[in-house]
Order: sequence, then C-alpha cells, then structure tokens
Amino acid sequence: MVELEAECIWALGAELGEAPLWLAEQNRLYLVDLKGRRLHALDLDPDPAAAGSAGARHSWTLPEYLCWLIPRRDGDGFMAGLRDGIAHLWLEPELRLEYVARPFDAAAGVRLNDAKADASGHIWAGSMHNGDYHRTDGQLIRLDHDFSWQVQAGGYHICNGPAFNREGTTLYHTDSYLGRVYAYPIDVRGDLGEPTLWRQFDQAAEGGPDGMTVDSEGCLWIAQWGGARVCRYSEGGELLATVRLPVRNPASCTLGGADLKTLYITTAREGNSVEQLAAAPLSGGLFAVRVEVAGVPVARFGASAP
Repeated sequence: MVELEAECIWALGAELGEAPLWLAEQNRLYLVDLKGRRLHALDLDPDPAAAGSAGARHSWTLPEYLCWLIPRRDGDGFMAGLRDGIAHLWLEPELRLEYVARPFDAAAGVRLNDAKADASGHIWAGSMHNGDYHRTDGQLIRLDHDFSWQVQAGGYHICNGPAFNREGTTLYHTDSYLGRVYAYPIDVRGDLGEPTLWRQFDQAAEGGPDGMTVDSEGCLWIAQWGGARVCRYSEGGELLATVRLPVRNPASCTLGGADLKTLYITTAREGNSVEQLAAAPLSGGLFAVRVEVAGVPVARFGASAP
C-alpha cells in the first residue's frame, strides 16, 4: 500500500472547507467554506510538478451557506448550492446570484450538502438536517437541464460524496453518519437502479466517508472525516493508498493541476474541541499532495451542444 503525506498550501482556517473544484481553462482551484459563507480561489502554478502554493488568492462573501460550485457547459458562470436552494452564480463583474430551484424547506432545518454533475450534465445533490444528524431527512436529488428537480432517494442522515465511475454507469455516494458508501447503477437518462452497499467504514478506526473523487483508473479517493486521512480504493473496495494529514477532519478532495496529478484536500475546524484545534492549528486549511494516477476532467451542468 502507498503511504503519502499532504502539505498545507493555504492556511484558510475554514469552518467547513468543502467542494474543491479544478478548472483547467482558468488554471484555478475553487473551494468553499460552507459555514463561513465564503468562496475562495487559488490561481495555480502552471508547472505540473508544483503543488500549487504560488499564485493569486481570491475570496468572496456569500449571503448564505455556500455548499458547492459546479461549472456550466455554456461557460456562463456556475451553478451553486446554497443552504435552501440552487442558484446560477456569476463572479464577474461582481458576485451575483439568481435562484433556479428551491427543493428544500429551510425553515424545517434541511440544507443542501454536496453535489456533482454527471456526464449528461445533470446535477446530483445531497441534503441533510443542519442541526440534528440523527434525523433521516437527507435526500439525493437530480437537477435537470431545465431546472426541474426530482428526489431520487431518501432516508439519509448526511447525504454526501457523490462521484461517478469512468463509464458513467455507477453513482457513488455516502451516508457519512452511518459510515456507508453506496453504489447505484445509473442509465443514460439519469435514472437510478437499486443500490448496493459498496463499503462499510469502521468510523472509530478509519473515520467516516465524506467527499470523494474518481481518478482515471476508476479508483475512488475518499476523505475520511475524523480519520486524519484521505484514502484511495479500487472499484472493488480494496485499500490502495493512504494520504496522512496533520488535522482530524478532511471533508472533500479533487484531482487537479496541469496534469491532474495533484490531490487537493479541504478540511474543517468544525468537529474539533478547543484542545484539538490547539494541537492541530492547520485545521480548516487547504492541503495538497502529488499522486501517480491522474484525475478526470470535471463534469459540467447543462445540455450538450446539438
């Protein structure tokens, strides 16, 4: 098994660092501080061997929790997940939001959590109760190109993760509270089949599965909250590599950089005691490590050009 160590490239101190997004055409990495209501971006070194510590840094403040950011196929800004809805987001000439869907009732305490686009340009987003993680209010929804949405699955505590295999025929997602990763068959229309339990994590020993990404060999990199690690697994669930971190709570990860061989990891201050934060002052930072297998280009929201 491969053992690696990540280094902090931006000591953000994020309350809940999430949703790292690499955009090759901008040579830029985006990430969110969900509960800090901040969007951050790092302009990366074009040298493929660089981990990305050099370059300009940018930050924007949002009016509400910002959960994730997904690029659009038409290049017109982004789709963004906010606490209670999905919006079209622009950063130029200034930050602007326009809601397109509100699938959840914020007054009931439910919020969006994590999301990804599939190869057909749909958005798959998970939700959770914002305060009581024992509740099973979490759902997995699909947002279509016309901004209509459908609940695809429910009964989750913390619906997290989503990622897709190379062929686009399997959707992986997690219930972080239960330490489970599920695999759903998915067809070209975006309809799901019956799920299987892909892996049950021993949360006391490994941490709980959180955000994830898939590389060009079809292996899953999974951030393990409470486990101070991000691990790479084969499609069959075999542990292949471990990236150690000097902080307890990695929340998500993505592969980026010019050659897609840098693993970027977001982390959180949330979930740590005062003593734990004192012992791990880089909690909430952005970390990076070079890996051997490249990632895949990011999927984007919207219909393909005719």
